[in-house]
Order: sequence, then C-alpha cells, then structure tokens
Amino acid sequence: MTQPAEQAGVADIDCAGQTALVTGSTSGIGRETALALGRLGADVMVHGRDADAARAVVDDLTAMGVEATFETADFAAVSAVSSLATAVDDWVDDLDILVNNAGGLFRDGRLTDIGVEYTFHVNHLAPYLLTAELLPTLADDARIVTTASAAHRGASLDLDAVDSVADYSSFSAYQRSKLANIQFAFELARRLEQSEHGITSNTFHPGAIPGSGFTRFLPGPLSDLASLAGGLPFVPTPADGAATAVYLAVSPRVASVSGRYFAYCEPTQPSAAARDRAAARQLFERSAALLDIPDPLSADD
Repeated sequence: MTQPAEQAGVADIDCAGQTALVTGSTSGIGRETALALGRLGADVMVHGRDADAARAVVDDLTAMGVEATFETADFAAVSAVSSLATAVDDWVDDLDILVNNAGGLFRDGRLTDIGVEYTFHVNHLAPYLLTAELLPTLADDARIVTTASAAHRGASLDLDAVDSVADYSSFSAYQRSKLANIQFAFELARRLEQSEHGITSNTFHPGAIPGSGFTRFLPGPLSDLASLAGGLPFVPTPADGAATAVYLAVSPRVASVSGRYFAYCEPTQPSAAARDRAAARQLFERSAALLDIPDPLSADD
C-alpha cells in the first residue's frame, strides 16, 4: 500500500511542531489522514464516537514519537461539538490543521435535538460549528480541509427543508449535505480573505472508497458487496482517499490556495450549485441561525 503522503508528493515535508485535529479519525479516510500527518511529525488530536477505536489510533501515533490524544463527540449534539472545541483550545495554543472529515450516509430520516435533519446536522452543521468555535484557536497560517464528495453533483439545497424528514431519501440527504460542505468551504474562504486572515479553506472529493466506513450505511446487500470489493487489489483504499486531504493540509504548493475544490490532489470544478455565491452566503447565515450563534466573520458584499 502506498502511503497517503507519498501519493500526495509530500513525504519529505516536516510537520514537527505542528498540531492537527482530524474529525472522524477512528477509521477509514480520517484514520489514514491522522496517521499520515503523524508520520510527517505533526501532533494529532483524534476524534470519533468509539473511545476504544480512538485509543488504538492514539497508540499508533504515539508509537511514531508524536504527541496524540483523543476526544469523543457525537456530532448530532451541539454541546458535544462545543466541548470538542474547548478540548482543542485546552490542548494547544494554536491549531495548524483542521480536517473536517466526520460524517456519513444515514438510512433513517430523523431530526436532531435542535429540529434539524440528522444528515445535514452531522455532515454540515457540526463542522460549521466546530470551525466557528475554533477560529480563535487556529494559527495565523492554519489550513482548514473539509471532506466533501462528487455526490454533490445533481443536488440542490433547499434551506427551507433542512428541518423536515418528509419524503426522506438517505442518498439525497447525503448529496445535499456534501453540497453544503463545498458551499461552506467556499464562503468560509471568502470571509477569511475579507477579514485579512492567512487561514485557508479548501474542500475535496476523496473518491469512492469501499473501505472508508461509508459503506456501512448502505442497504444490507450493497454494504456486503462494497465490503467484498474493498479486498480487491485494484479497488481504492482509505489510504488513497486520504491522499488529497494530506496534500491540502501540508503541501507547499497550496499554501496560499483557498476556496477551491480538489480531487486526486488536483483542483477540480464542482457543480454550478456549489459555485453559487449567493446560495453559499445564505447557507452560512442560515446555519448560524439554526445553531443560535453569531454569524461567524463579517460578510461584505
């Protein structure tokens, strides 16, 4: 297996002294991203819901000689996400890398405690809130990387429907949330630039990865087939999926690049809906309202 840093052409980058939070890093793409950053010398905070799995990743990281810790947090709970942000602030003075990776495709339609559709909340509102609360902790040249998906293509985002599960479709909900990830990353980049921050915000498609953990949310037969496919030598692995995340997190080639969508370590054009600036601004403002927090950063026309 070729390691993510080698695929991304950054195996010679020294990240000693840097700190990273990778959400959803107890398995799949997130785990491979966390381990890759550790191999490059970064200290890493691991996040997930399974404490035992998180400890295992921390053990792997500490065996590399880097500092590692973990925090569990349910991304469907606003208070848990805020607690995660507080834990990061207590852990480091400055966070250099934030990888918003946690998320999934969920079979059943339901609302979270704040009355928001579960997939939209976990995949978009949680990283939105985490990022907003970590802005004071991020280093001046920090990089924010958000995992999106090519599944956003063909989706539209009706902000009046994010508090409903009427006619719920798990894949349509997932598509909408991935579209929201890209719009969020783009609008965040614009606001960071306007506020004269040196922080960058980019997003990426990791590829269709049978071993990523995503497949456990598929209907039974499809999940079983995807698991079998994950063992074939020509099928992409979670390490392959992590390559672009690692590239965006550490490569000098994208140190000043912000507000872009990548696939396979190359900038790629997302859908027209993803590039709709007015829609992205509406999403940003509506997300703050749903979470009952101040609108992060100014947004001048």
